[in-house]
Amino acid sequence: MDLNIILYLSAYLIAAIPFGFILAKVFADVDVRKEGSGNIGATNVLRVLKEKAPHLAKKLTIITFALDATKGMIVIFVAMALGADDSVLWTLAVLSVVGHCFSPFLGFEGGKGVATGFGVLLVMLPVESLIAIVVWVISSKVLKISSLSSLIGLTALLISSYIIHPDM
Repeated sequence: MDLNIILYLSAYLIAAIPFGFILAKVFADVDVRKEGSGNIGATNVLRVLKEKAPHLAKKLTIITFALDATKGMIVIFVAMALGADDSVLWTLAVLSVVGHCFSPFLGFEGGKGVATGFGVLLVMLPVESLIAIVVWVISSKVLKISSLSSLIGLTALLISSYIIHPDM
């Protein structure tokens, strides 16, 4: 089997691991798919566990975000070590987000892909990603709306990417 195919399948399947669902279920006995927004991501983990298990809410949210970001990075780092082309790396990045959003482990449902997307972008566009996270943190503190703050952070990433790489 072609190495790229193995990398592509690995990116999708590793990113499909529903960490928010697993952590909330194991540590708080809560199915986040049936509470709040029904999403498996860090934002819904926080929202649901604030109500159901407040003593675990922040810890499990941080762990969920970190694991969701990291799962998108793992295969990209492996592919980089193997000398993969940029086109392969970007394909892995997309497949990681798709895996998180459409997990075969959850009937092809999942999260919104924000943390996983951030993880892959942190590897592929590190400076722009750091700018985006600073903008997201400020926006979320001011607006207190995670989804809108994520969109504002993404906008900052796109603008900074254009400024840093105007020839791409």
